[in-house]
Amino acid sequence: MSPPIDITQLQQLKASGDLPSPKGSALAIIRLTRKDDLSLAELARVIKTDPAFVGRLVKAANGAALLPGRPIVSVQDALMVVGLPAVRNMALGFSLLSNYRNGRCEHFDYDRYWSGALLMAISCQMLAKRLRCASPDEMFCLGLLARIGELAMATLFPSEYSEVLVEARASDVEGLVRLEREAFAMSHRDLSAAMLGDWGMPKVFQEVAFHFEAPSGAPFEEHGRDASVLETAYIASEIAQYCLADPAARPVLKEHLERVAAKVGLDAAALDTMIGEVTRAWVEWGKMLQVATHAPIPSEQSRRAGAKGRSDGRGAGGEGGDAAMSPSSGVSMRVVVVERSSEVRNALRGVLERAGHRVFESDDGRHGLELALEVQPQMMLVDAQLPELDGVALTRALRQTRIGRAIYILLLTSVEDDERLIEAFENGVDDFISKPIRSRVLAARLRAGHRVIRLQQEIERDREEIRRFAAELAVTNRRLQEVALTDQLTGLRNRRYAIDRVGQEWAASIRSRRPLSCMVIDLDSFKQINDTHGHDVGDAVLKHASAGINASLRSQDVVARTGGDEFLVLCPDTDLQAAMRCAERIRQAVHANEVSVNGLRLRTSISVGVAQRDSSMADADAMIKRADQGAYVAKAQGRNQVATVQHAPGTAPQLSVVDSATDGTPKAQEQI
Repeated sequence: MSPPIDITQLQQLKASGDLPSPKGSALAIIRLTRKDDLSLAELARVIKTDPAFVGRLVKAANGAALLPGRPIVSVQDALMVVGLPAVRNMALGFSLLSNYRNGRCEHFDYDRYWSGALLMAISCQMLAKRLRCASPDEMFCLGLLARIGELAMATLFPSEYSEVLVEARASDVEGLVRLEREAFAMSHRDLSAAMLGDWGMPKVFQEVAFHFEAPSGAPFEEHGRDASVLETAYIASEIAQYCLADPAARPVLKEHLERVAAKVGLDAAALDTMIGEVTRAWVEWGKMLQVATHAPIPSEQSRRAGAKGRSDGRGAGGEGGDAAMSPSSGVSMRVVVVERSSEVRNALRGVLERAGHRVFESDDGRHGLELALEVQPQMMLVDAQLPELDGVALTRALRQTRIGRAIYILLLTSVEDDERLIEAFENGVDDFISKPIRSRVLAARLRAGHRVIRLQQEIERDREEIRRFAAELAVTNRRLQEVALTDQLTGLRNRRYAIDRVGQEWAASIRSRRPLSCMVIDLDSFKQINDTHGHDVGDAVLKHASAGINASLRSQDVVARTGGDEFLVLCPDTDLQAAMRCAERIRQAVHANEVSVNGLRLRTSISVGVAQRDSSMADADAMIKRADQGAYVAKAQGRNQVATVQHAPGTAPQLSVVDSATDGTPKAQEQI
């Protein structure tokens, strides 16, 4: 496992402004749920300002209910069922889905990503209800966000990540992870775990997001709650892959799925029933969230057909087949005409089509608004007097949307009243033309509008170039930072990184009142190895020991090479006894394997000192010094041992040494 993204690195990515993040009412909900004195009534009032989220929350609450009964129909009842953490996470997930359903990464399949995320969310929820491993609604959120690192990669580095995806097409997920780390010095797994942590999701969810694609490497105790959550997420991801797979590939996937589901007590019949329930819920959620779905089990062909139908029909619109009509390719534009008179519409269409523009028509304001959001035109010609929604109100509504802000709007009016025109301009109209419309005046207005549109496109191209340069610079900075913080011989973090990280973990431990332990590890007789066999053999021994140490650590532990033959290990959320057991496991792993180099076979050993933060320590340096004393004692006691020196207030220091023949418990305590 590569070193995880730390707080500083994540802040640098966030500073780019492109890292996926919640927006609008979701951001208000998330901020509100962090208040210590928040009442459900206050939260309900904020949630009710977003009708879309109300519907999603109520639906999620009905899906999460463990006991049958009357349906949940009110926000207050839904809040009682799901709780504040789940509300926060749902607001986060649904906001990301709404704001990042498409993007600029050419070979990233946004439709498939969100369709799979929704499938995994529903599967996680249903499995959690059956297995009782965690709250079903929180598992729904975990499933929705477990692969958020992929979306973040596509958003942060659209061009570069597109190239990685093309290169990784024939690879499995481990191949993709390898290519990501080569290109960006991090993978989507690292980014997923870091983002979930930044958003305040539980630590177990962060670790599950990192490990669920390859659960065999997770550091969880077998049959424990964390392992059950991981297994649930893994099975849910397999269900999602099965439902999205090509029909020809499903039989093989089904065999594997049945084997993993059997481990949690789901036989083949129960699994089929659950898949049916998942896909039915998937279709319902898909309609609500406008995510591509197909029932009962989707195929890749139907998914592509559905995606095409959505973009051609009711979808959010986009560049698509109209790219050739954009102003950047000439004078052609997509133009929406919203005019109540069919005679005027026909005349305008004739003029516009002869000029090479693609024309879309509507005869009322509300339909014109929907058409504009679907087509995403460069220009609109809007009648001032429209049924349902007049031209000024239509313009005002468009200017409140991201798509509508970029449209050049020309108002068609038969009344040149100064006050009415001033009102129109204040509400976002760019220009006006008087009725009856004269073709030469219209052509002049269109040319003026096209100049503005062309300038907007040039500005956007400049911005895109700046974003691309910023993304390349971010990757370069990330690589340079990796080099600056990495020991080149062993591949572990170096002393500089260790100094920064120990300060972060010390502050976090004090703030959360959770335990923090550390180890100081020394290679035994390393100078003798160098003097006897040479530095090339010494380097091989160092790399061998480093690999053994790193492989024996848990996912939350941090290891760094701090000197020639000295290593520092930080163990967050770990008390002294657990750290002693971990240290003994490391000692055994290093000693068990021989080093073969230059025809020599050497067996190495380490001496380990362990310390836990306590009230007698003024700072992190005091804890490390205590661990260093333990390493010195281990060497003095004969090397190849684990020791700790404990200072209880008012008593003499106590020495504990782990017996290498035991499971890591101290064999003796004596006063120093």
